[in-house]
This record gives sequence, structure tokens and C-alpha cells, in this order.
Amino acid sequence: MTGGLFTFGEAMGLVAADGVGPLAYARSFSFGIGGAESNVAIGVARLGGRSTWLGRVGPDATGALIGRRLTDAGVRALTIPDDMFTGLMVRYRRSGEFMHVDYHRAGSAGSRLTPHDIPGVELREAGIVHVTGITPALSETCRAAVFQSVETALAAGVPVSVDVNYRSKLWSRFDAAPVLRDLVSMADIVFAGPEEAALFVDGDDPLGGLAKLGPTEVIVKDGGRGCVAQINGVRHEVPALPVTVIDPVGAGDAFVAGYLADRLAGAAADQCLRTAIAAGAFAVTVPGDCEGLPDRAELAALTGGDISR
Repeated sequence: MTGGLFTFGEAMGLVAADGVGPLAYARSFSFGIGGAESNVAIGVARLGGRSTWLGRVGPDATGALIGRRLTDAGVRALTIPDDMFTGLMVRYRRSGEFMHVDYHRAGSAGSRLTPHDIPGVELREAGIVHVTGITPALSETCRAAVFQSVETALAAGVPVSVDVNYRSKLWSRFDAAPVLRDLVSMADIVFAGPEEAALFVDGDDPLGGLAKLGPTEVIVKDGGRGCVAQINGVRHEVPALPVTVIDPVGAGDAFVAGYLADRLAGAAADQCLRTAIAAGAFAVTVPGDCEGLPDRAELAALTGGDISR
């Protein structure tokens, strides 16, 4: 698949409690899939782009579901069979304001990814190689796979996209900061929230701090405040779209997918950012990590106020 998005990492089963309150009192649950990289792959595919996701999955129903869901969403799924279990995350809304996520992924199939799992041809023929700061936190072999893949892509002249995506439940700020800084300094395109950027750059100027590390496209995504970006030396600011928030999880991945889908299509920087904002806004109006990622017609309806009859 020459010219599309190539990404890799751990996709997991997602157990989500229905309703609001402590997990102990939940009486019904939904089951789906989630994972930052697979979410982005699905988001790009929904927006008409070509995308490939690679990862290890276990010999269980969850691993089989991941492959089916990605394929059904239009993603080219390269699943590598592993004899360990497929990871899980359990999510519940403790109150109207706070979402809680527990991970069950230590020693999982996804954490056993190695540099040898990732074909060099996939990296060299991609339009963009996208990685996140989650995968290096999973294991030493995962970290090696990320850095080797980035080096291979850059050597072939393929743009590298990094979403910092710091997860405090996977590693400490002390351990994460130097790794994430090194990863960002190698990238062409970087996405981060203000708090994530503050792990390793000046917290008062996250945009400038990230840009000084070398990326030519830096996007600071800031939830309800929209985003600011510096792209090829030009500063951009795009406000958030007013929507009713149902589930904030997955908004960041939708934002990244929107930007990268337009970037792959050759759109101008301001258009890429507007699509990113719209995709993120659409995602928060639907429950689930990836179920509500929009297609082009749905984005047009959101931004234009059209009514589908």
C-alpha cells in the first residue's frame, strides 16, 4: 500500500461500563476495541485515506475481533499471531466529570512487538509513518521497534508523525521525558497536549519549545480551546467547535487522524487543522474509542449544519 498511513502498536479489547458511578455498581457493559494507533488508522480510513496498522494479537476472541473490526473499517490490518493474551482496558465514568481507565496489558501480545516484526518495505513505501509515545512505554522491544522504524522511515525520506500521548499508568514522568524528547526531536510532525509537552520543554511556551527540537509541523491540541500550530514557520490558531460532549475518550486520536488524512491528500496546513478540529469535535459526541470516528459527509454536516434526511 504505497503512499498511505503506516502505523503500529497495541490494540486492545475495551470493556466499558454503561452509566455513571463506581465500577462496583455497574450492571451492564459494552465490549469493543481501542488503542491510539489503531484509532488513528480507522480515522484516516473513514476519511477516505489509505491506512495500514500492524500489531501482535493473542490467540483469543479479542485478538480476532481486532483484526475484523479494523478490516471492516477499511484498514489494512497486519496482525501478527502471538501466544500471549490480547491486552484489555476497563473504562468507567466515576462521575460526570471524571473518566477512569484500568489497563491489563503487562506481558500482553502487543507488548511483545519487536523491530523484526516491522517490514522495512512498509516503512519505506508509506506516505506517513505514525507512532505514539505509548508504544515505547510497553517494553524494551517495543521501544526498539519504534526508534528503529522511525530511523528507517527518515532514511527513506518518509515523513514521521509522533503523537506524544503520555500515559502515567505505563511509566513515570522521569522515565518518559528523555525518551519522548528524543522521539519528538526525530519527527517531522508532532502532536501534543500542553501538559504532555511540559514533560520535556518549557511549559509556558509548549509550541515554541517543541518547534525548537526540530519538527517542521508542531500541533498543540488543547481540547475545548482548540489548537495552536507552527507549520513550516507559520503560526496557526483554530478554535474548537461547540458540541455536546458525550464521551471525551478518543478525541485526540480523531484529531490526529483528521490532520493526517488531509496531509496525505495534499491539503494546505489550515485545511488540515480545520479537519482535525472537526474530527475531534465529532468524536466526543459519540461513545467509544473508535466507533464514532466520522466520514467526510458527517464532517461536512457538523461544520455546515446540514440535516441528513
